[in-house]
Amino acid sequence: MIEVDRIISGGRIILMDEKGTTIQEGAIAIGGEEIIDVGEREVIIGHYVSKEVIDAHGCLVMPGLINGHTHAAMTCFRGIADDRELLDWLNNYIFPAEAKNVNKELAYWGSLLACAEMIKSGTTTFCDMYIFEDETARAAKQAGMRCFLGEVLFDFPSPNVKTPAEGLAYTRMLLEKWADDTLVNIIVEPHALYTCSPSLLIDAKTLADSYNVPFAAHLLETRSETEQLHRKLGKKAVSFLKDIGCLNERLIAFHCVCMDEEDIRLFADHGCKVVHNPESNMKLASGVAPVPDMIKAGIVVGLGTDGCASNNNLDMFQEMDTTAKLHKVARLDPTLMDAQTVIRMATCKGAGVLGVEDLVGCLQVGMKADIIIINLHKPHLTPMYNEFSHLVYTVGGADVDTALINGKVVMQNRRLLTIDEERVMEKVREIAARVKRSLDLNRK
Repeated sequence: MIEVDRIISGGRIILMDEKGTTIQEGAIAIGGEEIIDVGEREVIIGHYVSKEVIDAHGCLVMPGLINGHTHAAMTCFRGIADDRELLDWLNNYIFPAEAKNVNKELAYWGSLLACAEMIKSGTTTFCDMYIFEDETARAAKQAGMRCFLGEVLFDFPSPNVKTPAEGLAYTRMLLEKWADDTLVNIIVEPHALYTCSPSLLIDAKTLADSYNVPFAAHLLETRSETEQLHRKLGKKAVSFLKDIGCLNERLIAFHCVCMDEEDIRLFADHGCKVVHNPESNMKLASGVAPVPDMIKAGIVVGLGTDGCASNNNLDMFQEMDTTAKLHKVARLDPTLMDAQTVIRMATCKGAGVLGVEDLVGCLQVGMKADIIIINLHKPHLTPMYNEFSHLVYTVGGADVDTALINGKVVMQNRRLLTIDEERVMEKVREIAARVKRSLDLNRK
């Protein structure tokens, strides 16, 4: 018998491999950070032994979800400016609120709250863009979450940096500081084409190239943005990105609501990636991204929630449900965006967007043990005929019972093991009281 650190025993295991394999009564052997073996329960327990056995009978076991686009610390701004158009929401509410309130304390506690919410709803990896991202990295490290982080870069001052040069220097500091971390990964993230000059975009791309890391930005989120950029640049936004050398396999574009056939072809030809954020796009009435067309063209598309000020939660199960239904009704075709396609966006395809498909997003030997266990013993989950259908249309974040990241148990029986959630919620309530006072003084 081979001794391993822990065994997940029993349950229906969804591997999320290329074949869509499901093991009806399976088990997973875990050693250190990695999956040592996965297969039929009787085979695994016949070969491996562990002092820690997690009983998953009556549960679904699957890869942890990957939230491809967040602004984690914006949990502190949840619900402050709802029911407004994107540019109004940003320029008249969010940017002013951030200017008056965002500091290291808000970034740390807001990010830690986001980590708690994400773990409790099944997310094990997230990709974040915000301010004071070193604090978000610190929070994610404490929570034991896998993350990809980038300081947001603007032409104008942010609460953290005063110039684009300072923003790039801060990003370089993050790249150096977290270079060897097992969980924290740094990427380069200019905010958008309408908030960044061509020179800043080129400098940011150069920095990303020098460290061989992803380069990510918001892109074509609304019709008005698309028209504004065409006037500003004198050409279409995606063509502009091509001309300045930004289109390649390390480009990650968030939203892409207004991409047309030519844009999609350019993205596909250059291997660019997309993160779809349907609930945020619906709430801000930005439109419906042509995701079925992107997937058909061969673009790797992941799924994200966006931030809590425009969603207003970080529940990826809810995001999957919305994704499947939105595109069916938008195209009047119930066969579009089937359940397995959507789950892949939140797992293995999400890993592909971040360039780590060989590490996470699938339960295979040698991959990192980022695993969630879903308790099926509930009225709304009874009966179950198809696991993939259940995950998209029935399961909610609150059904996640246990979560492992990098082989470590971070939640068990709905109890967080790496975060004192009561203390975090209390600290964020204190911050929110200050935010509310600042907004009341400047109410439009």
